Amino acid sequence: MTNEAVVATETAAVAEQGANVAPEKASSKKGASQKKGAPKAKKEAKKAAKSASPNTAAKSAPKSKEKASKKASKAAKTATPREGSKKEIVLDLLRRKDGATMAEIAKATDWQNHSIRGFISGQLTKKMGLTVESSKNDAGERTYHIAK
Repeated sequence: MTNEAVVATETAAVAEQGANVAPEKASSKKGASQKKGAPKAKKEAKKAAKSASPNTAAKSAPKSKEKASKKASKAAKTATPREGSKKEIVLDLLRRKDGATMAEIAKATDWQNHSIRGFISGQLTKKMGLTVESSKNDAGERTYHIAK
């Protein structure tokens, strides 16, 4: 072999490296498919969902009254908490003549102040429908009591 032949074979053996990137992925043309065994939607229901008009809100007004009565019955069920629960403890404290301070409720329940405020706002006023009055006493402590 000549020197030229040796050089030609050496250069042929070494290939130029390309960039280290992932190959381009072809876009999927297929849409989402339905789960096997799932019931198919009826065409009327699909059309009704697409073309919801303002008139449908007027038709659903009686349903809101039904929901209100269900909430009232649910509130009546939740008005009597379980024996010894923290809900019962807080309600007993708030039903006292002078109500209860945040510190008293926190000591009785081991709750933090934000948890007490959330309980009063969500559970007592919204779910149970009770009116809870809040005021500050002479020492500047927040006092809560249930209005009658």
